[in-house]
Amino acid sequence: MLTLQIVRRFCAASTFTSAKNAVLCNGRNNVLKNSRNLLNVDQPVLFKLKKERDPEKLFNLFKLNANNKVLVENRFAFEDTVGRLAGAGRFDYIECLLEQQKALPQGRREGFVIRIIMLYGKAGMMRHALNTFFDMHLYGCRRTVKSFNATLMILTKSRDINMIESFLRDVPMRFEIAIDLMSLNIVVNTFCEMLILDKAYMLMVEAEKSGLCPDVVTYTILISAFYKARRWEFANGLWNLMVLKGCPPNLATFNVRIQFLANIGRAWEANELLALMHTAKVIPDEITYNLVIKAFFLARRPDMVERVCSDFYRRGYKPNEKIYQTIIHYLCKSGDYDLAFTKCQESMKCNHFPSLHSIYMLLQGLWKNNRRDKAIYIMTLVRKRVPPYKKDQLQAMQSILSYG
Repeated sequence: MLTLQIVRRFCAASTFTSAKNAVLCNGRNNVLKNSRNLLNVDQPVLFKLKKERDPEKLFNLFKLNANNKVLVENRFAFEDTVGRLAGAGRFDYIECLLEQQKALPQGRREGFVIRIIMLYGKAGMMRHALNTFFDMHLYGCRRTVKSFNATLMILTKSRDINMIESFLRDVPMRFEIAIDLMSLNIVVNTFCEMLILDKAYMLMVEAEKSGLCPDVVTYTILISAFYKARRWEFANGLWNLMVLKGCPPNLATFNVRIQFLANIGRAWEANELLALMHTAKVIPDEITYNLVIKAFFLARRPDMVERVCSDFYRRGYKPNEKIYQTIIHYLCKSGDYDLAFTKCQESMKCNHFPSLHSIYMLLQGLWKNNRRDKAIYIMTLVRKRVPPYKKDQLQAMQSILSYG
């Protein structure tokens, strides 16, 4: 490469213009060659890692290129390699590779260490993930709530209540970390998944007393869990509490409540909640409409299904696979095979294919009710599916037309 002084000298001497152009051109060519060489060195590494299936060879290849910047900064290559080594049960290889990464200059970046923590967690090596967090100062890396939350998320997979509570209580004080809403929501969600709903609620209350106000995500997690547990009085109370605290429900919160109302057959209340969403300027999505449509099917009100669908189309929505599935399934159950056929061909032409069970029901209903031309047409569309159905599935559908 030319030094800056030489370049300036060439630029200052007009008599050497042609020489300057030639040298600069050569310089550019050298840069291009160097960049191509880098690509030729680095790109095959990622390709070879992806292609290698032998755990030992994969480990050696990764270790050999451990300082390669392209590899070090590629989190997908790390995730793929660690995932495959974990699948092969070679946790010793994972430990060797990740511990080697800590010694790199990138080990002083919290984001890089978080990636190592998450990779240990993905491999189920919880103790190594915890040690990585506790030893961050050894790499000259500062801990913040981000690395705390990453470690907490890994720890919750253990489902060890005492360990989770101890980490949440002691570690922030030890390292002077101020926990945030994400910390709270991680633990609340874990307790709800473990069906310890009262403990999850009390955790939210204690956090609020400490100055950490729950957000709509916290309330939605709890409301959903209490509805699933059929403790709807408590869930409704949380909804009211959330509104009183000045925390308006969002789309997810509305969908959780509408789903509960649909499941217990309160279609009209679900529809009222849909109307309330428009008033509150919360835009419903396809999931919202699908739930209300299902609620009116269960209430045996096809007229209201039609009205909800009309409103759906009027607002510029297009049916997705789940909405078509719901409509076709319940039309078949109610015996309205002609309308189910119309909706099914609409759906299939958009490459939205209902479940196999729904197709079986439709074919059987059309065939038994002397709508055989329609049944044959549905089979024609079925054969055009991309990707195609399996051979045994096609044979099962064809047998319906053969034997009725």
